[in-house]
Amino acid sequence: MRYATIGTGWITDAFIEGAKIAGGLKLAAIYSRSESTGKAFAAKYGEVPVFTDLEKLAKSDIIDAVYIASPNIFHYPQSKLFLENGKHVICEKPATATPEQMKELIELSRRKGLVFMEAIMMRYLPARKTVHNALKRLGNITTARLDFSQLSSKYPIYKSGSLPNVFNPAMAGGCLMDIGIYCVYAAVDFFGYPKKILASAGFLKSGADGYGTSVFEYDDKLVTLTYSKTGQSHSGSEILGDNGTLKINSISTLTGVTLIEQNGREQAAKLLVGEIPRPKLMSGEAAAFSDFSSDPSRHRDEIDSAAEQALMVSEIMQTIRKQAGIRIADMPD
Repeated sequence: MRYATIGTGWITDAFIEGAKIAGGLKLAAIYSRSESTGKAFAAKYGEVPVFTDLEKLAKSDIIDAVYIASPNIFHYPQSKLFLENGKHVICEKPATATPEQMKELIELSRRKGLVFMEAIMMRYLPARKTVHNALKRLGNITTARLDFSQLSSKYPIYKSGSLPNVFNPAMAGGCLMDIGIYCVYAAVDFFGYPKKILASAGFLKSGADGYGTSVFEYDDKLVTLTYSKTGQSHSGSEILGDNGTLKINSISTLTGVTLIEQNGREQAAKLLVGEIPRPKLMSGEAAAFSDFSSDPSRHRDEIDSAAEQALMVSEIMQTIRKQAGIRIADMPD
């Protein structure tokens, strides 16, 4: 399947490398607002056409699909444009700013027999099944702490007086949208839709949330989500049951996963998932996108399951934003 890319950052490089590992995908075009930037990016991958006109690319017959890694605020309109022009879409998280937009794009893709997919690594990794199996060995789970606190490489730039997209509410930036979403995805994937949500956030002078906490209440457990772009955690995440504990170093990639089983006073620790290179991590979502797009009708159940989860996450994200007072572009009053 021939695909184009939108965005020239490191994440696009990683997806392209992941697509090579996955197979079934051929880089056929690159979009950049700047022709010089686009050509410099394309030079790494051989003779790849560069487009600076997004509509021209969407209507082009040299591509079947697109990978979108532009700033958050552009995800919805760009995804809609390519779906309307008959192209399959895989879009970086968050694929939309609101659940209403998410629902619209899911329904549009279904009407056209296309694939619209939010790019979430953890959902398409073998480690996901490993983690779900490990959870069954923990016994009665009553407590979980899911954390993604990573000091942003853009934070020094922000402190110097600039305003990177990730710290700009007008670009749908902020900590929750950028990395907190991984904690929300993990909570929904492991435990389902929470019965009650309590959320708060800390804000930067730009108006963006720099860090935050949410508590998800279930009938039988409490799950605490913590996320920050202004500090670095070295503790990772933990899920606690009466038969053991599951430690996860990276909740976004499900790497560094250790199961510690409790037998009386005896403890036994086993490393279930080690570290994995970024391109390999992204090859899972690339492979799923290739498979889904090759025959959407045959993979409809899987596509619908992913879409249902993406919509649930989007709804929860909106609840968190409203509770915490987080304002972003496209957020309804």
